[in-house]
Amino acid sequence: MYTLVVILILIVSVLLGLIVLVQNSKGGGLVSNFGGANQMMGVRQTTDFLEKATWTLAGVLVVLCLISSITLPKGNKEGTPKSEVSSQIETVLPSAPATEAPAATMEAPATTEAPAEQE
Repeated sequence: MYTLVVILILIVSVLLGLIVLVQNSKGGGLVSNFGGANQMMGVRQTTDFLEKATWTLAGVLVVLCLISSITLPKGNKEGTPKSEVSSQIETVLPSAPATEAPAATMEAPATTEAPAEQE
């Protein structure tokens, strides 16, 4: 399930990137490439379609990201092998009791006082 969601996220991301690249920041975009009198869609309709497609794909991407966080495989369960990275970390850093490092104390700087005047 998680793999399917990740694949869908990738597809939606590519489509969203393509639609954003087709748009022109000044509103021309796709219409400027097909300039002519025999258009099925007018200038305004093309811009509306691209804007709606952008918002729709952005919403789908957000929903898919939330679903992926829900379907994310959980931590290591008994009987399942550990990942190579975690096993290498355990061999390099053997499990030791976690002790907190003592907090650094701020000492006042040593001040040199002038010798007291002798009378």
